[in-house]
Amino acid sequence: MKLPKRTLPSPNGLKFIDLFCGIGGFRIAFEDLGCECVFSSDNNPQCQKTYQRNYGELPTGDITKVDENELPDFDILCAGFPCQPFSYAGEKKGFEDETRGTLFFDVVRILKAKRPKMFFLENVKGLKSHDEGKTLKIINENLKALGYTVYECVINSHDFGVPQARERWYAVGFLKSIKFEWPKPVNPDTTLADIVDINLDDPKLALTDFELQRIIEHFSSSDIRVKHDNEKYKANTKKGKWGIYSYFKPDGTLRFHVGDPAKTQIQEAYYCSIHSVAPAIIAARRPKLWDLKRYLSVDECRKLQGFPDWFIPDPSSQAAYHQFGNSVAVPVISAIAKAMLQADKKAIPLEQPQTEIDCNHYKVVNTVTYVLEPF
Repeated sequence: MKLPKRTLPSPNGLKFIDLFCGIGGFRIAFEDLGCECVFSSDNNPQCQKTYQRNYGELPTGDITKVDENELPDFDILCAGFPCQPFSYAGEKKGFEDETRGTLFFDVVRILKAKRPKMFFLENVKGLKSHDEGKTLKIINENLKALGYTVYECVINSHDFGVPQARERWYAVGFLKSIKFEWPKPVNPDTTLADIVDINLDDPKLALTDFELQRIIEHFSSSDIRVKHDNEKYKANTKKGKWGIYSYFKPDGTLRFHVGDPAKTQIQEAYYCSIHSVAPAIIAARRPKLWDLKRYLSVDECRKLQGFPDWFIPDPSSQAAYHQFGNSVAVPVISAIAKAMLQADKKAIPLEQPQTEIDCNHYKVVNTVTYVLEPF
């Protein structure tokens, strides 16, 4: 298989494994720093093919069927594991009992068996509030019980050079009790104009006539909050009862919402512009631009997640959109990975607990937990 042309740095001697690897966002970041991937795993056949197409390696399938003791030795565990609830019913015998049946359990059992000196985890922002905070509490307790110093943070991808408001939870851990500093934001002023091809004319990306008509109606009105015709909706539905309204926001986005006062205006549609940033892309949603009257292309979604030019997406547009929507934002992963390797190299011992200290736009909540502050 002919792989894409790519120049890698000299090896630094560190090895990593890529769990729930998707299409390899973690792999790109760590290989660009000179690390070697010695194992990868993902249960999605289409993601496996895309991964193989780009890195020459077909990931192992179901991680739950992998014997942790048969894995090669490694220094760093990477995992964008799914967010799942833990069980609280019945008598608990320890953290393994709490997490059993979730994919996080597989992360824990591998860490326990292989004892890598570092790990790097990623999840949705909602993990912090999932199940009233119980899920994150158990995750942190598990990781600390294994002897790791854990740092966690919610970071917005837009702060690292991609025009996407994608907030994600990140956690890094070290077997040594050492100091770690989250990377400073870089190039946080990008907009979709930095990645969009304004000359692209692809009929398959065009918005529907219904959407175009609504956009025209909004900008033809002098009202700030424009009410749209709701006769096409059944009277007993929220749209039929409360109506559809649109509002042009100062950030250059056009929002449509259901005007239900009890629900504080449920969002019905979201349109970007080349002068705005995109919302977080997910598997079931690709951004739309009201000014260009189209969806983002696959290649533009690649750029939106910070994947390099050499990356070859799935030949199926539908699959490619889905894979990019589920992926990590590579520039964020790269910045955090670089900070991890620097921390490991310096190995500065963690001092006495410090609280409420402002540091590079981040606030230290305690010795192991960081929260991103608004700028």
